[in-house]
Amino acid sequence: MERRRRPRAPAQIVRSRRPRGSLGLGPAAQAFGDPVRVTVTRLSIFPLSGALLFPRMHLPLHIFEPRYRAMISDSLARDRRIGMVQPRDHNDPPALFDIGCVGRIAEVEALDDGRFDIVLEGLTRFTILRELDVTTPFRQVEAELEPAGGNEVLAAIARASLEIESRRFADAQGYAVDWEAVTRLDDESLVNGIAQIAPFDPASKQALLEAETLADRSELIVQLMQFYVRHGDEGGTLQ
Repeated sequence: MERRRRPRAPAQIVRSRRPRGSLGLGPAAQAFGDPVRVTVTRLSIFPLSGALLFPRMHLPLHIFEPRYRAMISDSLARDRRIGMVQPRDHNDPPALFDIGCVGRIAEVEALDDGRFDIVLEGLTRFTILRELDVTTPFRQVEAELEPAGGNEVLAAIARASLEIESRRFADAQGYAVDWEAVTRLDDESLVNGIAQIAPFDPASKQALLEAETLADRSELIVQLMQFYVRHGDEGGTLQ
């Protein structure tokens, strides 16, 4: 049986903005060699389709599978970090996208039957370098963490365009939004907040996560909202 889903944005909109294998060191590293300290770390990963996490955003999750219950227990005993990453396919185990986001377990409720309710706080993006050979029931990778940078800001015209298109999108979707509160958000909170909660398909959200800069992500959000406003009522078929 086919499941009706929102239409997927065309490939020319959602294509990956970062070449496979690029470590995303940013313009400073490209211009001056390698002035930033590269952080490579071991990460336990949670490949959950459709559940994307963006830096500074929050993602609530209900953990019930035994392997991921073990992962959360391990993370709580260590540094409370896990990596959220999208699967590329439906194989078992699935291939993974290169780019994900590190999440810190900010809130946790351990249930009586061993399950967990958690809230992840997005910290930074990571690039998978290689998957590790482990004996744990959950997968682990060696990953490069994106270097911490300064607060990115949008050009005034880009911020205005994003807010205008957000109003149109919210009206089309029937959302009630506190626009006064929206105008007080800094650029990163606004852009990543929309990317986190907007009902875009997983491929579109992955493209947003991979966007090189905040301005690139904002521009792609505007394109996606325009597409969904035009085609949102037509439905779509999950292929």
